[in-house]
This record gives sequence, C-alpha cells and structure tokens, in this order.
Amino acid sequence: MSAARDPRPLTGEPLALDLLNTRWNREGTVQDLLADTDGLAVWLATNGLDDRFAADAATLRHTLRARDALRSAVDGPLENGAPLVDAVLDHGRIRATLTPEGPGERAEFDDEAWGPAWLAARNYLELLATAPDRIRGCAHESCVLHFFDTSRNGTRRWCSMAACGNRAKASRHYARSKEA
Repeated sequence: MSAARDPRPLTGEPLALDLLNTRWNREGTVQDLLADTDGLAVWLATNGLDDRFAADAATLRHTLRARDALRSAVDGPLENGAPLVDAVLDHGRIRATLTPEGPGERAEFDDEAWGPAWLAARNYLELLATAPDRIRGCAHESCVLHFFDTSRNGTRRWCSMAACGNRAKASRHYARSKEA
C-alpha cells in the first residue's frame, strides 16, 4: 500500500522538525497532517519509517504527544519543554551493538508504537548537540513552520524563500509604493 502524497509546504527537515511541521497554515487555516492515521501513514512514509512502524491509533497518540513536547521545547523555554521530551524518551533507549562492520547502535522501545515519537525526540537531542542556534521558526508572522538552518553563514530566516520570503518582500514593496 503506497501512502498518499505529502501535502505539507515544507518537508525534508530533520525528523524532530519535520514532526513539528505536520501542522501548518494554509490561507489562514491551520492544517494538521496528523489528524488521523491516514496522515500518520503519509508522515511515516515521507520519513522512511513506514516499513518499521504501523500507522495505528496508538502510534498516532504517542506521535502527537511527542509533537506537543517538541513544540513546547522549541517554541517555549527549554526548561518547560525538557520534562515533556524526557517523558517521551523514557519509552526507548539506545543499545550499543557490535556488528561485523564494527561498533553500532540500535534503538529499542518498550512498545513499538512509541518508535516514531521516540526517534523524533532523540533527533531533537542530536540537533541540540549539533547546533542549537540553527533550530529556527520561520520569520513570517503567520507561518508556524520550523527548519534547521544549514546555510553557510547561518542567516536563513524563512521556511521557504519562494513562499514566506517572497510574501515578506512583496509586503515591503507594497508598503513602499503606498508611501510614495
């Protein structure tokens, strides 16, 4: 069974931020990809997780809990979000392994339904360890999307220059022409 096309305006961000981006605004209305298990199936497929995890009610419930925890940590004070992210992380662990290729790691979960939620929370820790200042929300006032700034000088402001960046430019141009 192939999942439907992902309707979101921004995909391809690290897993934690991609989970946050399952809510977005379209023409002033909040859209939510995770409104049901069909949307969860799309998100799992987009992130290459559909072969490991079921798009069922339990996985959806846990994934929504992780999204709320991540939103609290990313958009609010870290001290408020940290216990919520930790509560998600309590449902899994990393097991060190030795493979024929050498040392490795494998994620283990107390319930497989926690897998996607745990992986997203773990990814957030990795982003914090790598470059916490590069975790950003779009600068457009009506946009709720997040991205990991991979630009060379770290000055990316928009989720997409073609969408939000262009709207901001058009708005500034309109304001200047109105003043003239």
